[in-house]
Amino acid sequence: MRFGYWMPIFGGWLRNVTDEGMPVSWPYVRDLAAQSEQDGFDLSLVAELNLNDIKGHRAPSLDCWTLAPAVAAATSTLELMLAVRPNYHSPALTAKSLSTLDVIAPGRISLNVVSSWWKDEAAQYGAPFDVHDARYARTQEWLEVISRLLTEDTVTHSGPLYQLDGAVLEPKPSRVPPVYMGGESPKAKEIIAAQADAYVMHGDAPDVIAAKVADLSEHRAAAGRPPMTFGVSGYVICRDSEAEARAELDRILDVRSSPEAYASYQDFIEGSQLESQVSLEEYSVSNRGLRSGLIGTPDQIADRLHAYEQAGVGLMLLQFSPQREEMARFGRDVIARWD
Repeated sequence: MRFGYWMPIFGGWLRNVTDEGMPVSWPYVRDLAAQSEQDGFDLSLVAELNLNDIKGHRAPSLDCWTLAPAVAAATSTLELMLAVRPNYHSPALTAKSLSTLDVIAPGRISLNVVSSWWKDEAAQYGAPFDVHDARYARTQEWLEVISRLLTEDTVTHSGPLYQLDGAVLEPKPSRVPPVYMGGESPKAKEIIAAQADAYVMHGDAPDVIAAKVADLSEHRAAAGRPPMTFGVSGYVICRDSEAEARAELDRILDVRSSPEAYASYQDFIEGSQLESQVSLEEYSVSNRGLRSGLIGTPDQIADRLHAYEQAGVGLMLLQFSPQREEMARFGRDVIARWD
């Protein structure tokens, strides 16, 4: 099992807690990334959103691709999984960025390719926005161009969206960055099986994840590709006792803690088909983090992680609040004792 975490570029993960003690600042991110290597973490996912979808659209958030070289230079072992949305990025210029980042952090760069879903953000930033299948068609061609540029001496490409005439990309990276992708539609699974190296899922119970692993593995075999890695996201509440963990869960689920949070929650409920308590958990923590059930004592969390490992999961992408303190606790009480 490898342990990764979401880089806190949004100021936190909780919609009901205004100040999580995680400032949107370079000193905080720099120190957290350096500490995370000491805590035993292998990887950090740096999300790409120009608007803050957790704390509100006018709240600050940091740019993935500006932050990446600084974090790469401030660390020595941490793999940086950089989120990228093809409709915002030229594939040739992205390949050039990857090549240069590999000079700074050889063998430590990977991609989380996201087929962009946020129409309003695209409109604000003047980016093209494709409907579902068109998004994946763009992703498919975009990845083909990237792969060729990173491995071939000269690339000429003429496709529906991108055209290159004798493109040269040097230097080549020390390794082609692994591609992590998520998605559950038939089209998404088709592209992931054919072009990705790893499948990353939102949190769910281990038996649900096991079924998804089996399904994608079948798609992968049908595509004639070697076995892939599977990852799961989760939000961690690790405490010395189960009662302490439950008290912290109750605190972060308290949607009445602020009028703004409660009003936002009411809007969420009105547009949701989910059962109320599940809806509260879905709303309160981003990325369905509570579904993973990583709440309790170190032993209880380790048991849950072993269940994910048995389901075929090789990477956990974790969120914590406050991040530095809780990552240090998790590193000391779970990672250091992992076997």
